[in-house]
Amino acid sequence: MASRSAQGDVPTSGRWDDGAETAGFNTKRKKKLAGIYQALNSDPIDVAALRRMAISEGGLLTDEIRRKVWPKLLNVDTSDPPPVSGNNLRQMSKDYQQVLLDVRRSLRRFPPGMPKEQREGLQEELIDIILLVLERNPQLHYYQGYHDIVVTFLLVVGEKLATSLVEKLSTHHLRDFMDRTMDNTKHILNYLMPIIDQVNPELHDFMQSAEVGTIFALSWLITWFGHVLSDFRHVVRLYDFFLACHPLMPIYFAAVIVLYREQEVLDCDCDMASVHHLLSQIPQDLPYETLISRAGDLFVQFPPSELAREAAAQQQAQKTAASTFKDFELASAQQRPDMVLRQRFQGLLRTEDRTKDVLTKPRTNRFVKLAVMGLTVALGAAALAVVKSALEWAPKFQLQLFP
Repeated sequence: MASRSAQGDVPTSGRWDDGAETAGFNTKRKKKLAGIYQALNSDPIDVAALRRMAISEGGLLTDEIRRKVWPKLLNVDTSDPPPVSGNNLRQMSKDYQQVLLDVRRSLRRFPPGMPKEQREGLQEELIDIILLVLERNPQLHYYQGYHDIVVTFLLVVGEKLATSLVEKLSTHHLRDFMDRTMDNTKHILNYLMPIIDQVNPELHDFMQSAEVGTIFALSWLITWFGHVLSDFRHVVRLYDFFLACHPLMPIYFAAVIVLYREQEVLDCDCDMASVHHLLSQIPQDLPYETLISRAGDLFVQFPPSELAREAAAQQQAQKTAASTFKDFELASAQQRPDMVLRQRFQGLLRTEDRTKDVLTKPRTNRFVKLAVMGLTVALGAAALAVVKSALEWAPKFQLQLFP
């Protein structure tokens, strides 16, 4: 089959590429590259540092680096042989026809100008990866949009490694979306409005009056924005961020997009059709680094544990990726123990006065805090916020992580 197009060494964030020839940008980029390779060459590998690099400005910079770092963020051993499919996988799979249709419609997800033969070879690989993951994990159910995530991994890391990474991702971060029903997906969407309400009650009330709901953000969430962003650089930059953080981070990023478009929304007619039409058309020129930073701020300032009551009031939660994140992040932590692991049970999280001005509130070691989310039970109640007993347990499981 055709191999992946070699697109890998181009910087993938606007602040690092177009016009990044000034001494200042070059210095920052070289410093970040040195930090990434230092973390990769540590013994054991410094996963906490890699998470910080993936979160901070510019992300992981190139696809070459992503091929090295993404497996570490997902705790995938690249020395293990990739999963192998059976002989009659396509004939035996109940999902084959739907996967085939979705992949055939995914032409725009491949680089412009890619030769037809090469693209078709990659589409065949895409089908094989999806069907193999589903075959090996019968508890997972295919959904339309899943292929948008898988193709991103295929284009960045190639078929063999993509299969291993996608399988781990599907059984952890994407687990909610792959249930038999959409109940858990709907529950995650239910976090959107409480986040907006915490920051901008006026915008929240306007959207509630318009009865717009949250369905406009469904494709954002279940494809990690891969389906709605046309620039592949922006897609992989977001994947850097999401892979380094908690599974609920994409809904926070969805919230900051809506908050960023506040004036546009408030200028709309206050009815469902007008507001839904506006929000469903996501702009392609968003200030991604600013929004990533703000999403991280919102997560630290308003963790899911604090939003659980409102979200759970809208829908009773079932077991979700957030509730299983503890085992995953603890397994990741075995690659390099972090001192926060030794501090996580020191006491209850102190109640702090919070401001809604998340853009101006000073924050100490914010990138460290976000990175630690992937290495500790950083979310305490947040990890429990989307299970049935969230309302009962959340106050009891808030943990002291950042003294």
